Amino acid sequence: MIALEDLPPGGVGVTAGRRLPTSYLLWLAGILASLLGNSLFYFALGWEASAHGGAVAGLVLTAITLPRVLLLLIGGAVGDRVSARRVLIIGDAVMLVFSVALAASAYHLGAPPWLLIAAGVAVGVADAFYLPASGSMPRRLVSQDQLSQALALRQVGGQLVAMGGGPLGGVLVGLAGLAGAALVNAVTFAAVLTLLIIIRPRYNGPATARSGGVVRDAVDSIRVGFRDPVLRPGLTLTGAAAGFLLPVLPLLVPLLARAEDWGAAAGGLIFGAQGVGMAIVTLAVVRRGPLGRPGLLAACGLLIAGAGVAGLALSSTVGIAVGVGLIMGFGSGLFASHLGPLILGVTPDTHLSRIQALLTLVQSLASLIMVNVLGLIVDHRGAAVAILICAAATSCVGLLGLRSAPLRTSRFGLNTTSVDR
Repeated sequence: MIALEDLPPGGVGVTAGRRLPTSYLLWLAGILASLLGNSLFYFALGWEASAHGGAVAGLVLTAITLPRVLLLLIGGAVGDRVSARRVLIIGDAVMLVFSVALAASAYHLGAPPWLLIAAGVAVGVADAFYLPASGSMPRRLVSQDQLSQALALRQVGGQLVAMGGGPLGGVLVGLAGLAGAALVNAVTFAAVLTLLIIIRPRYNGPATARSGGVVRDAVDSIRVGFRDPVLRPGLTLTGAAAGFLLPVLPLLVPLLARAEDWGAAAGGLIFGAQGVGMAIVTLAVVRRGPLGRPGLLAACGLLIAGAGVAGLALSSTVGIAVGVGLIMGFGSGLFASHLGPLILGVTPDTHLSRIQALLTLVQSLASLIMVNVLGLIVDHRGAAVAILICAAATSCVGLLGLRSAPLRTSRFGLNTTSVDR
């Protein structure tokens, strides 16, 4: 079995020059392959659903999202009880069988609405258990002083997959339809399953005591998350970013580009500039490790991103909008590449999967609510006003983060004082 290197003597400092463990790199390769397979499959699912009209497409999307949100905390509790690795192995095995069965069904039956909705439900349920366990794996595979580099490398890989997934999905669906996408997804599940069987994490914490029920364990994640002096502001900042920062590009930039008659190409340039800004920061973290106190830099990242969002609303030309898009990306990258490792690093060993589930739930709910609220604001006040609201909210939350002493002074690898750990 592949095992990790022992921590270096006194190793709480950042070791930017030390190579990430082979076990993590293998796991990351498998996860990125799985992300690519999922990207192709989601594109195929959405494309086939759109052929039946908007109502069916909405039902398929809801079929994925609703069970994921409802079961996330339960999934996190199960991951901490039976070990994240076992949950991932079982999840990959189940989804491998399901993907092969779906490919066979789609080949013989096509893509009727009931099949698409059933596939959506299966994916949503699987995600509820898989995402918390997967989110906790870097903490189980690398030492705390390498968490920022490990997560930054994962973020870079995820961005590359996101860039290529759409075009590849279009080609695959055109050639082989839903059946082909499901079959490719099955191959990626098989690859990840093989790697998970080979890899054994060394940094596993103690399993959750089985004296209480799974539901009680799930609720306990809320108690731990919102009573911990570092996790509480960290979760707040994450929810704010999901609600006010993330919707700017996919929702508000296209609406602003249409309102200003900039055209689709301008929207694409703004997207690209934001991606370049994020990539610069993320690659710097991959190379050098965290660039300073993670909580402090995460809060500053929100302030920088908020300034970029405000500049976007006030841009008079495409060139200015592209420039502030770069600033948005820089701030977003600074935020994401430092807050994620901090939250994972200070999470109690007994709650790794559950806090990741809570983190995902906070993001999902904030995004779900604010996307609809911002859409209504655009309809009544215009895209520029909605963007300015996002800028003000993002900046205010960044300032609140700076006011939190535990968040502002936290460092990687050092013990922090927590409530009821």
